[in-house]
Amino acid sequence: MRREGSKLPELSELQVLRHFNRLSQMNFSVELGMYPLGSCTMKYNPKVSEAIAASDGMRNAHPLQHEETVQGLLGIFYDLERALSEITGMSRFSLSTAAGAQGEFAGVLMIRKYLDDQGSRERDEILVPDSAHGTNPASAAMAGFRVVKVPSDSQGLVRASAVRKLASEKTAGMMFTVPNTLGLFETEVAEISEEVHRAGGLMYFDGANMNALLGKSRPGDMGFDVVHLNLHKTFATPHGGGGPGAGPVGASKRLEKYLPVPLVSGEGGRFALDYDVERTIGPLKGFVGNSAVLLRAYAYIRLLGASGLSDVSSLAVLAANYLWRSLDPEAFPVSHGKGLRRKHEAVVSVKSEFPGGAMKLAKALLDRGMHSPTVYFPLIVSEALMIEPTESEPLEVLDEYARALNEAHRALVAGELGDVPHNTSVGKVDEVKASHPATLKVHW
Repeated sequence: MRREGSKLPELSELQVLRHFNRLSQMNFSVELGMYPLGSCTMKYNPKVSEAIAASDGMRNAHPLQHEETVQGLLGIFYDLERALSEITGMSRFSLSTAAGAQGEFAGVLMIRKYLDDQGSRERDEILVPDSAHGTNPASAAMAGFRVVKVPSDSQGLVRASAVRKLASEKTAGMMFTVPNTLGLFETEVAEISEEVHRAGGLMYFDGANMNALLGKSRPGDMGFDVVHLNLHKTFATPHGGGGPGAGPVGASKRLEKYLPVPLVSGEGGRFALDYDVERTIGPLKGFVGNSAVLLRAYAYIRLLGASGLSDVSSLAVLAANYLWRSLDPEAFPVSHGKGLRRKHEAVVSVKSEFPGGAMKLAKALLDRGMHSPTVYFPLIVSEALMIEPTESEPLEVLDEYARALNEAHRALVAGELGDVPHNTSVGKVDEVKASHPATLKVHW
């Protein structure tokens, strides 16, 4: 029992309300403006999906409930798995993995176990393009593979000839992002899949950019054996700050018995969580996964339908190309993919006499109440801005954003930006210290 009162601050309800409302006004969200983070796909999340995820049946469900009492929810997950399989051309999906990176890890573990079962333990190399997301080499290394970098050509594309030179009896597989992080469709993906398969390896599809392909093409038809999808990107669940997320992993027929458990079965009209999968790599997360995220994705897919999902990718590609073409080509040249259309995102360089131009422009946008694009990625582009407007934004917003970038670049060249940002609640931070927490003094 407490012997003396706790030393809590004495605040009125009004003071508390004002404090938290003020904090909320200092945050940026997709409901305040465009959030064009390339590769992160921060698009609008329909409120009807939020309402469905907040329904009593979802909020009051408990992961330890008996399966007979959550047949409706399991039925939804069963249907979601079938929908994702159809969208990607895979045989089955496991919904349990918590994020894209964990989906990647699951996929390469499945490749490892499959090859072990084939007596191919000597295969210990994973091919990864130089334009890949950083999680690709990290996932491969965590699974015990040696990463072999595949160079892009001058256009930023991977060629089958480059893969042919690197593929060998040591090749376990290749991790490949289509479209790639430059926003370019990999035109030789089918030939590349053939080269890796001919060498005895498997193909892994990084599904972070699936927003560009919905209803247009499927990884399974391109020759991929394993796929992960970021439901919190392509299928419109809120994410950021580390969560929430979901990264279901799908497999072709020959690899489906290696999927992480549980899988959702539906034999005889009764739904159940199946942990008894023949060669599973085992569970990677507790229970079925992030259920509320899965439910949002299911609602999004059912509300849009096949034609609606196809419209999503059409509009995402149109918006990215329109915004890119609205930028001053002298100020924002492209180093790769010249003459090629972009898919869901575009990557430009910031032309400046001094280094640091991309970061300066990003901070200048903050002064205008706008969120910046992704900066300095992919690493093969100097002073990179990676811009992804998504399908959610109207024409007026795209025009305003292009105008802001063009004006900010003119101010940059004229030396008028100064030590941006000037108008934000927090001024310019020490980014070296920010990236090395051990150097910070934290007072609790």
